[in-house]
Amino acid sequence: MAARRLTRLSSLRLLPVLLILSTGAWASPLKVCVSEDSPPQSTVHKGKATGFDVRLALAVAEASGRELQIVPFETEFEKESTLSQEINALLSSGQCELVSGFPLLKSDLGPATRPSARVPDHPGAKRKRDRPFIPLGELVPSLPYQASALGVVQKSDHAPVANLMDLKDRKTGAVTGTLAGTLVSLYRQGTLRSQMVTLAQRENPWTALETGRIDSLLMPTAAYDAYRIKHPDTPLQLAAFRRPIGLNLGFVALASAPKELLDTANRVITQALTDGRMQQWAQQEGLSWTPPTQPAISDGPSLQSLMSD
Repeated sequence: MAARRLTRLSSLRLLPVLLILSTGAWASPLKVCVSEDSPPQSTVHKGKATGFDVRLALAVAEASGRELQIVPFETEFEKESTLSQEINALLSSGQCELVSGFPLLKSDLGPATRPSARVPDHPGAKRKRDRPFIPLGELVPSLPYQASALGVVQKSDHAPVANLMDLKDRKTGAVTGTLAGTLVSLYRQGTLRSQMVTLAQRENPWTALETGRIDSLLMPTAAYDAYRIKHPDTPLQLAAFRRPIGLNLGFVALASAPKELLDTANRVITQALTDGRMQQWAQQEGLSWTPPTQPAISDGPSLQSLMSD
């Protein structure tokens, strides 16, 4: 009898521990890598992480029953590696389990195209030349949660823009060597070219807009969002017109990661798209959000598809 009471008592003492384990309270934090300075997608300043991607990462961590640990990274153009390879190195080195804001391009997913790469700058990283080359794994994506898009930026007192033909009688800026500039130049066999103002890549397009040198400018909506955050009193606004470029953003993980990791991320993305939380988070963070487009994973922007109305 005493032995049974002891066993029963031991079970009761263990019950809280089992409950804690079952709810994931003792699970290791979910480490998600985000870009350190890409507002309003993600920003990490003095240890505080904010932005749309951070909101989404927190929802994934909560659905997993884990705390969220944000790992900021900063990448620069390097001849020896690409962004996808540096992201792969972050995941393959164990710095994080998910990376947010990853362009869902066919060429950047799947097995790595090179055996190894160095990680980008992140907290605790050694000097670039002292960082080891990390053997790379296979990248697998989540469902997309946002599409990259072009939009028309203009002063708030200008007439609405519903399509590119509304720019026909305006001085529209076209930055040389950019997808947006090429689209303005070639749209409908050059319909906009008579009023088009060519801008060099080194010129400041914001100054051109604010001084009236140009009336409007087609550019990535993300570029406008970042400018508005730094200049909240700007008279410039984003018109209603949006042109997705055929490139979605999502999370990315290693194929060797537990299956439930991406399953949970996909469930959160699907629910947030359905119940409106995705748009709510975007609005709260100052993001000009565009819903994902099909196909979810693409070959990248196509000028031909952009030309179609």
